[in-house]
Amino acid sequence: MSSIQILVISLRQSNERRGKVALEMAKTCLEWSFLDAVDGSKLDMSSVAYKPKKVRRLLGFELTPREIGCYLSHMKCWEACVLADKPTLIFEDDFVLQPHFEAVINTLTNVYTDWQIVRLQALCDSNSQLIANFGEYRLVKNDSDPLGATAYLVNPASARVLLDGSKEIYEPLDHYIEHIEKHGLQMLAVLPYPITVVDPTRATSTITDRPDRQPLKGLRKVGRSFYRLVDRSFSSNPWFPR
Repeated sequence: MSSIQILVISLRQSNERRGKVALEMAKTCLEWSFLDAVDGSKLDMSSVAYKPKKVRRLLGFELTPREIGCYLSHMKCWEACVLADKPTLIFEDDFVLQPHFEAVINTLTNVYTDWQIVRLQALCDSNSQLIANFGEYRLVKNDSDPLGATAYLVNPASARVLLDGSKEIYEPLDHYIEHIEKHGLQMLAVLPYPITVVDPTRATSTITDRPDRQPLKGLRKVGRSFYRLVDRSFSSNPWFPR
């Protein structure tokens, strides 16, 4: 019986992407399976715990249907992690494995297991603090959010915490898993990352996809700061807890 569960989030109809995933995973000896992604374009938003007004006030923009579907898909993975009661490696379906991938997984499941969430991919660089050195790779704590959620490991206890903090959705998934003030979990990372993405330019995709998601200025920025202060002071579920 495997000591780890591996889930690849992918839309059921994405045959080309699923074919590429199968080719990548064939490079390993690990068992894995697809998890059917939530298609945000087909969601009935009235049935989702998404808070558009809260998002506009706290972030200055709304999440796209794709971002909401992505968040819900990861929640399905966390539920599966809790149900299986074993560490779960969660992939999005545009990943590329690096040569040290299996060695990293072996270390994190059999050698160094004192972690809550471990990032295995990122879209941006970040300064970091060394946690443990394993020769050709090292475990670190990033000083800033390097963005992306293409690949990460989560244990069952942490998956429960992430689910509990997702009763309302009002930030992108990759921001939420790094939001330690919100869920209290420490997210570590492996450097060099054992996973890369098919399209490394995706770090700028939010600007390309959303021309309205530009840095706030003037009164809009002042308004956002005001609503964040009110949220922190009076909300039972503040975006940035005290």
